[in-house]
Amino acid sequence: MAQRQSKDQRSYRTSVVIVGTGFSGLGMAIKLKQAGIEDFIVLEKAADLGGTWRDNTYPGCACDVPSLMYSFSFEQNPNWSRMFARQGEISDYLQHCADKYRVRDHIHYGVEFTGAEYDEATQTWRVSTADGTEYVGKALVSGVGALHIPSYPELPGVQDFEGEVFHSAEWNHDFDLAGKRVAVIGTGASAIQFVPQIAKKVAKLHLFQRTPPWIQPKPDRPVPEALQRLFRRVPLVQRAARAALYWTLEARYFAVFNKHLGKLSEHLSKRYIRKAVKDPEVRAAVTPDYSMGCKRILLSSDYYPALNRSNVDLVTSGVAEVRKNSVVTGDGQEHPVDAIIYGTGFHVTDAFDHLTIVGRDGRKLQDAWRNGMEAYLGVAVSGFPNLFFLLGPNTGLGHNSVVFMIESQLNYVLSALRGICRGKVAQLDVRQSVQDDFNSEIQSELGDAVWSAGGCRSWYLDENGVNRTIWPGFTWKYWLRTRKLDPADFEITAARGR
Repeated sequence: MAQRQSKDQRSYRTSVVIVGTGFSGLGMAIKLKQAGIEDFIVLEKAADLGGTWRDNTYPGCACDVPSLMYSFSFEQNPNWSRMFARQGEISDYLQHCADKYRVRDHIHYGVEFTGAEYDEATQTWRVSTADGTEYVGKALVSGVGALHIPSYPELPGVQDFEGEVFHSAEWNHDFDLAGKRVAVIGTGASAIQFVPQIAKKVAKLHLFQRTPPWIQPKPDRPVPEALQRLFRRVPLVQRAARAALYWTLEARYFAVFNKHLGKLSEHLSKRYIRKAVKDPEVRAAVTPDYSMGCKRILLSSDYYPALNRSNVDLVTSGVAEVRKNSVVTGDGQEHPVDAIIYGTGFHVTDAFDHLTIVGRDGRKLQDAWRNGMEAYLGVAVSGFPNLFFLLGPNTGLGHNSVVFMIESQLNYVLSALRGICRGKVAQLDVRQSVQDDFNSEIQSELGDAVWSAGGCRSWYLDENGVNRTIWPGFTWKYWLRTRKLDPADFEITAARGR
């Protein structure tokens, strides 16, 4: 186990420092335990584990990936109550994993990671935290994810608003929405889940839409108790069902991102809009004018029906300013409101800008990513030895489960950590040429893909319009590339005496 140097120094020494307790960080901790490696610490800024599924508690919060695939392959859950699990159930699943694999004792709660600096003399990472405690590790694994820093739009006058204001990721459950006039800014993945829930309570809901998302019906339903029992008694049946689901989701890559099949998907979604939305003007406003897949495709069977309610007003003229008790749109119309709720997503391509991470020769991560963030396999960045990213650049998905990608990365990183933790390897630093070749390859594939050329602006793209988020292909291809770490890809320094 990790050793604390002294109370005065407020410093811990360990082999591996992991940041975050979502699927990525928790998964890395479990993999280390399974490998017989106990010398690691997990830093968690909150008072409990869970990451995204701890923080997001807004009404209607649920996953848009089927439950069978949104879990670790080594820890199947036969007790999912629905085809698409809700927030509380996913949070409970992560708690279960922490208990079963005995990783809780490794977690330091209330410790906010603020940065890290690589000490070339000792070949260790010195990790800094908000409270001043220092953690020194041979390796550093970032499991912070991309969906944890809420993005707030800059609205003129919002500081003068006298009502309640909060983001969907920081939901104020103490504020009673019943009978209130509410402005919802944004129509992304979170908003389409909570809007139908709060529309039933509020007196008036002004929904401010900038760009309509492509939405498909969500085939959600309860999982029969008989099927849950079968999964418990014959785990092989659940594994077979998961495998079938995996290949079904892989096929979605064709259905959405193939030029011809994509048009068919658009046609079906437009037909869904015509059936679900009654008002012709609203129907036209929620019909996207860009290619499906350019932005994240959303699943919902109750969002469009919510727009039919008499107390819901879809506003597309943009927010010009916020006054003490109202929101004023670009056409000059004033909308009196008691509360503003942001459904404006998260910082993704700039998620590391607030951190100070310094590698070899004093080079900052921000400088390495001056022209856009990139990493070899989304995991390793040249000049930053023994630093590994989980769900790093260009490993997000638009068609399958990111948990599959995370597991691929966990196995890849573990192969590096084994040598470091067992004293055989002092440092691994991916070669710049290897990183450059990899990113040239995927950017070439992304250049003409729908995410870049589909006619929209999304959080997949950085400020230069380059896709730094999505993996450009099938997930099984990524799995093949990460099955084994190739030592030739890295500059490897053996530990002293080895």
